[in-house]
Amino acid sequence: MKKITLKDIAKHFNVSISTVSKAVNDSHEISAELKVKIQEYAKEKHYKPNRLALNLLNRRTNTIGVVVPNILNYFFVQVLYGIEKIANENGYNIISCISDESFAKESKTLEFFDSGTVDGLIISLAEETQNENKLDALTGIINNDIPVVLFDRVSDLLECDKVVVDDFEAGYKTTKHLINIGCATIAVVNPIGSSSVGKLRMEGYKKALEEYEIPFDTKLLITLSPKDDIDLLMSFLLNYKNIEGIIGFDEITAVKVLEIVKARGYNVPNDISIIGFTNGQLSKYVTPSLTMVSQHGKYIGELTAKLLINRIKTPGLPFETKTVKTSLLVRDSTKKLQ
Repeated sequence: MKKITLKDIAKHFNVSISTVSKAVNDSHEISAELKVKIQEYAKEKHYKPNRLALNLLNRRTNTIGVVVPNILNYFFVQVLYGIEKIANENGYNIISCISDESFAKESKTLEFFDSGTVDGLIISLAEETQNENKLDALTGIINNDIPVVLFDRVSDLLECDKVVVDDFEAGYKTTKHLINIGCATIAVVNPIGSSSVGKLRMEGYKKALEEYEIPFDTKLLITLSPKDDIDLLMSFLLNYKNIEGIIGFDEITAVKVLEIVKARGYNVPNDISIIGFTNGQLSKYVTPSLTMVSQHGKYIGELTAKLLINRIKTPGLPFETKTVKTSLLVRDSTKKLQ
């Protein structure tokens, strides 16, 4: 049996689709007599409202779009959890998409969200987008009055609300901690080299070295691409010099580094201390447990969702940039302070 639509009901009563929509939504804007007739007819014909069509008619979807660059990074999982919690509490659904660090994939997703699918958008930019400042798609969304909140990987060229992590300070204090426990030769394994986040952490690392008058050595840096063999690059690193500390710029990288170092016969933390970024489940249960930098992903998710919902409900407020500090969670993969 053919599903009855608003258009069919409107034709039966010789009224507009808008009038039928108001009747089925129990609006006071039409007469009680006509409203009852339409409601009874709709019930008799087993009419089920097309929520998307009604939302588009009302210019509201009660849906938030979320785009993250990498779902394998536990930080983004935590952020999604925080966004969903606040969205649900406020009667919003979320549609989450992954850009896989690809500008092309990100653009297709933004095109979908720009078609009236969502009331607002939360996004962390793909590495490719950041590198090349390809911001036309996002600029178009902002110009179409769809509220946007950028988080973690942001651009100064876009005027919108932003939530950022103090990544410079995180790189600085992580390096400083390793120096304070006696590490003079500190390597970095960086899978997010060309993102703003990776660059800021590197600047913090360099600042700490400079403060302690330790020469900066580019041979102590491994910048990973998805095609690189981390085992091979780690072999070159460990053969180059006596490494005393290693910082991995995400959790999976830090775990891989730990396993490679152990397999080559080093004791962690007595020979080499290791620190990773993003406090996920993996880091707690490897042996030894990993010292990690917590970026407070769940809190960042909650904060971005609150900013966006506030922006949806109250357009025209001045844009805000919120900065979130990190915490160093010291576990067994680093030597104790002397």
